[in-house]
Amino acid sequence: MEEQITTKEILSVSSAPHIRAKDTTQKIMFAVVISLMPALLGSVYFFGVRALWLTLISIITAVITEWTILKLRKVETTLSNGSAIVTGILLAFNLPGGVPWWMPVAGSFFAISIGKQAFGGLGFNPMNPALLGRAFLLASWPVHMTTDWTAPIYGTKSGISAITTATPLAVLKEAIDNLSVEDKAQQALQTIAELKGSYGNLFLGNVGGCIGETSVLLLLIGAIYLLYKGYINYRIPLSYIATVAIFTYIFGGPNGNFSGDPLFHILSGGLIVGAFFMATDMVTSPSTSKGQWIFGLGCGIFTVIIRRVGGYPEGVSYSILLMNLTTPLLDRYLKVKPFGS
Repeated sequence: MEEQITTKEILSVSSAPHIRAKDTTQKIMFAVVISLMPALLGSVYFFGVRALWLTLISIITAVITEWTILKLRKVETTLSNGSAIVTGILLAFNLPGGVPWWMPVAGSFFAISIGKQAFGGLGFNPMNPALLGRAFLLASWPVHMTTDWTAPIYGTKSGISAITTATPLAVLKEAIDNLSVEDKAQQALQTIAELKGSYGNLFLGNVGGCIGETSVLLLLIGAIYLLYKGYINYRIPLSYIATVAIFTYIFGGPNGNFSGDPLFHILSGGLIVGAFFMATDMVTSPSTSKGQWIFGLGCGIFTVIIRRVGGYPEGVSYSILLMNLTTPLLDRYLKVKPFGS
């Protein structure tokens, strides 16, 4: 007798895209871990072994939190897929090197418990857990998150000799603000001129910033690996970075419109790590080509707005989180039409 198939079984279809592939979640996640290793080694080189300890604390907290919640939920343990490890690394990458040890604990706990497991676990979270953890830390302990910078071992915090404030973006924001102050305008112009000569340090990572975001070179090595493996595509990073470049050139300069320095904004802050490793998260980014272009465009616009007129000199994290919330709409209204329709 043939087995009867219920209506529920017929209609139980997972969300698109329906593509059979040999790549598993575990394989993809550990490929991401591998791609982040150059930047992690660079963080130890530039900021010392403390960067490694902060990262390990963040990873261990993320893994323990996920294991505990899965046990409490009485569901099958999914620790082996490596997603908690990725969240721990990315959360640590978004921390200043001088934060106390309990901050990666608090951030990773929030990222996994609220940002991921509260929505049902991997695949159901609406926002990137690591960025949500960073946003939680920034809202809860803003002083630590905005002042606990450490200078790189082989350079100054800003990458220019005359300035000792936190990061290159913070230096630029302060300098532009000081242009309207009569007794500070000359110094501000000098500071802006010096920043234009810091491209080398910005590219290599010999500047102040969050421990995993400073070296563009090392981050690009990991990004190229993921692009080669096909685990991320070029649309979101390209549209994101291009949008930031265009709008910072138009609106980001000290001398009015069309006087900005787009290369400085690309190399500074968390744009590269955000564009390649967090905005491309498969769960929280659109699955359609058009949606990915629009997603990157939106991230870029929000980043420039926050950097230029916001209270913080950086805007990558909040920009990606805001666009994460648009992903369901982008997937719904920009879905590919069935063949033949």
